[in-house]
Amino acid sequence: MFGRGADRRATGTRQEARARRHLEAQGLKLVAANVACRQGEVDLVMRDGGTLVFVEVRYRAGTGYGGAAASVDRRKQRRLVAAAGYYLSRHPTDLPCRFDVVAIGADDRVQWIRHAFDGAP
Repeated sequence: MFGRGADRRATGTRQEARARRHLEAQGLKLVAANVACRQGEVDLVMRDGGTLVFVEVRYRAGTGYGGAAASVDRRKQRRLVAAAGYYLSRHPTDLPCRFDVVAIGADDRVQWIRHAFDGAP
């Protein structure tokens, strides 16, 4: 009745919650979740001490195509930067910002990649 789309959304929601728990265990604090605009979406916005962190959560059940971390390509990075810009336009801050990726792979291991990419154009 619901199909694969509903299954993927449920899996995504579970993996985002798992990534959030992992980051909170490392001392980060949740600021916002699922910040969306026309250009893209940021899964988690968190605070790491004096830094605002935009987090992309990627899950891959298989090992093909380079895995979860490799799926955050240039196109996806541009969409994340646009969504972060949208967030910052509504919630201005003087805090430094960074982009992290939490990759969860077929082996069920959580890999937190700090400073995964630069947000500059």
